[in-house]
Amino acid sequence: MASMFMAGLRLALPNARLLCTQHSLRDTFKSGVSLDKMYPNSSLNIARKVVAPSNETAFNGHIPLDKLKISYMCSSGPGGQHVNKVNTKVDIRFLLKEADWLPESLKKNIFEKHSHFVTPSGYIIVRSDKTRTQQLNLADALDKMRSLLHSSVEKPPVQPDHHTVEVMRRRHEKATRERLRQKRRMSEIKSFRGAQ
Repeated sequence: MASMFMAGLRLALPNARLLCTQHSLRDTFKSGVSLDKMYPNSSLNIARKVVAPSNETAFNGHIPLDKLKISYMCSSGPGGQHVNKVNTKVDIRFLLKEADWLPESLKKNIFEKHSHFVTPSGYIIVRSDKTRTQQLNLADALDKMRSLLHSSVEKPPVQPDHHTVEVMRRRHEKATRERLRQKRRMSEIKSFRGAQ
């Protein structure tokens, strides 16, 4: 069958170079929606170790799972027998003082801004029982923790560019001129009252 196809291909394209063997036609075909076309710069090897990006001065969003204490428990609320059988509620905690993956300035900001999330023993605890699956609750709890840490980051003050400074200066000058003009007009009105 494959040899008949190759012979037909040679007849249809006599001047074209035939680069494929009969087995490589099947192996080289990639769909338009294949993973390497959808995500061209990602590695599809799920067994490789993820290397955390290092940044000593700011939080980059990476939370190392091996530094967290993750526990699962029975969730509360509706769900019938499923709730009693499956541990879907997720409890994530870490000791803030020992978190070497967070910059010291961020730790200080967490103590100042979000002290209600820090227990007396120094742990930050985030829980989630939003969904009925363990993995989605884990993702939700990590997202909550990431947003908590991002909200503690001090944002640098925004410096306006030269154009914005010039626009603001001109608006201020125009407002001052308008205010002085109104003041002169009211002064003239009042001066005519006393002249009669």
